[in-house]
Amino acid sequence: MIIFNQLQKQPDGMAGKDAINHVVQSTSLTPYESGSYDSGGKRYEKIIRFATVDCVKAGWMYKQKGRWFITDAGIQAYQKYSKDPEGFYKEACRLYNLWKNSQVDLDPEPGAEPDTGEEQQEGKSVSITFEQAEEQAWGEVSHYLHHMQPYEFQYMVAALLTAMGYYVAWVAPAGKDGGIDIMAQGDPLGAKPPRIKVQVKRQQSTVGVDGLRSFMAVLNDDDVGIFVSLGGFSRDAREEARFQEKRKLTLIDLDLLFDLWVQYYDRLKEEDRKYMPLKPIYFLAPTV
Repeated sequence: MIIFNQLQKQPDGMAGKDAINHVVQSTSLTPYESGSYDSGGKRYEKIIRFATVDCVKAGWMYKQKGRWFITDAGIQAYQKYSKDPEGFYKEACRLYNLWKNSQVDLDPEPGAEPDTGEEQQEGKSVSITFEQAEEQAWGEVSHYLHHMQPYEFQYMVAALLTAMGYYVAWVAPAGKDGGIDIMAQGDPLGAKPPRIKVQVKRQQSTVGVDGLRSFMAVLNDDDVGIFVSLGGFSRDAREEARFQEKRKLTLIDLDLLFDLWVQYYDRLKEEDRKYMPLKPIYFLAPTV
């Protein structure tokens, strides 16, 4: 429940490893929990991850790109069982079993054996392995982008726009850019609207509403504005963009930028893939 208490304070979620470290720092581990496996790895980490599998299937939390988030149902469950940690986890296990039973093949093969507790543990182990691999991969992607040279990052965004079918007319050189880093258009000559103006921020801090308004000030009525920020945007900034009536504005954070890069990776020029080269690895996803 320590994790759920902390997640309520983190609307943008927490990195899985940070959530686990918070538990360790907030409680006293037994000698068994603080021990290590012969194959390597801390025992407490696997114990915590095992417990969160039940909570995910209970609908109380979800995990995305290495970050853990609490749901509204998770907040309600935490409030209901705030003084009963054992009851909290028992309810999570009950809901997990309901979910597991709903996944049973309605037309099993002749002679198929019912799922056993041991098989469930194996399934959870696969789920945890998948989870840790995703966290590691996403952490490496995030670190890579945050440490990319600023102007190289601009050209990466320009390459993505080209792959998406737009025509990049200008990328700001080093020096003052007047709030615009990239200019793009929908046709080669720029004869037809809209004109696309892009601002790119590689900073780790979020862009607030004032920063967003400064960008909107350079947009004309027929312009489309795209603001790329690896640090994301504050809630006020997102609401400001969402309720714009005159300005056409799209906000792109780290998650969306990566998803777009993956989506259009095959359309990138070979020389542009160097900005963030990717190689997919396929394996069976967990069913637990």
